[in-house]
Amino acid sequence: MQNGYYQATGAMVTQFEKLNITANNLANVNTQGYKRESVVIGDFERLFQKRRDELALENHTKEAAKFFHRTLNRVPNIVEKTIDFSQGVLKYTGNSLDVALKDRGLFYAVKTPQGIRLTQQSSFELNDKGELVTGDGFKVMGADFLKSQQEAIRITKQGKINISDDGTVYVGREKMGRLFIGRVHHLKALHKEGDKLYSVTNIEENLKQVKQGSLVKQGYIQMSNVNAVREMTDLIETNRLVEMYQKVMTAQMDELNRDAITKIATPRA
Repeated sequence: MQNGYYQATGAMVTQFEKLNITANNLANVNTQGYKRESVVIGDFERLFQKRRDELALENHTKEAAKFFHRTLNRVPNIVEKTIDFSQGVLKYTGNSLDVALKDRGLFYAVKTPQGIRLTQQSSFELNDKGELVTGDGFKVMGADFLKSQQEAIRITKQGKINISDDGTVYVGREKMGRLFIGRVHHLKALHKEGDKLYSVTNIEENLKQVKQGSLVKQGYIQMSNVNAVREMTDLIETNRLVEMYQKVMTAQMDELNRDAITKIATPRA
């Protein structure tokens, strides 16, 4: 197989994955709390150069690397997937159970069948037990749940629900509980699950409760931080790259077939 054909194939597969991520961003442009995803594209040679001197085998030295297949090294790969945690626009709804977080690094904790997950979703409701839940039915954890194992906030009285800036929930003047609002030490430690949830390893160590300050805004929801125009531009650019790589592959294959026919058809003396 010709080297150029391999390079074009690897590059096109990489662009297909980028295309899927961009399309998913566009599909969630109106999803509450959704954070834009993106990719960093590099090549294998750059990754190998970072590690080659750390490898244990004797022939994996810098000198041995000179004999590495240089063409294969230049094939584009997705080096890293990233999440943009910049703040989305806060939209007024007037709903007392819509509670938007004011800072990009703050999260609610919810209980899912897979365990505790973090979210920036800001539209809640009450289930048939009077518990505060997300639109997907996950219980919203109360303050200090990491220590006391307290579960969802339960509204036990009828009346107007008020939520203060620090996340304390009242019905009238009676306190019903307080929302858990936490901050992770490093946003890169979060692993995205679906479009709204995040998991974090060693949650007790990496998640810290924030107890003071102006943290939430009642009657508002946080919208997606996806810029539709930017995503459409990326979509068009990626499509053009895919078409370009396809043309390169076609040209390489035509050349390969032509060379094969010429060599086979040429009689040897």
